[in-house]
Amino acid sequence: MHCDRELDVRGLNCPLPILRTKKTLSEMSPGEVLHVVATDPGSVKDFEAFARQTGNELLSTVEANQVFEYYLKRK
Repeated sequence: MHCDRELDVRGLNCPLPILRTKKTLSEMSPGEVLHVVATDPGSVKDFEAFARQTGNELLSTVEANQVFEYYLKRK
């Protein structure tokens, strides 16, 4: 999937992955896509809630070998 920026938050636990994602998205233009890579299993629910609450679109969630990848589209 195409992305405009990437953010690696592996090894960080809640709330740091969301906080770093929020900061990065604020620096992006509407419509741009952010690819986030995380290892916190709780991040799945966190990213779903974050997208719902902020209006940013969670395009995709992929999990493989305890690594979680998210694609978020900036509102």
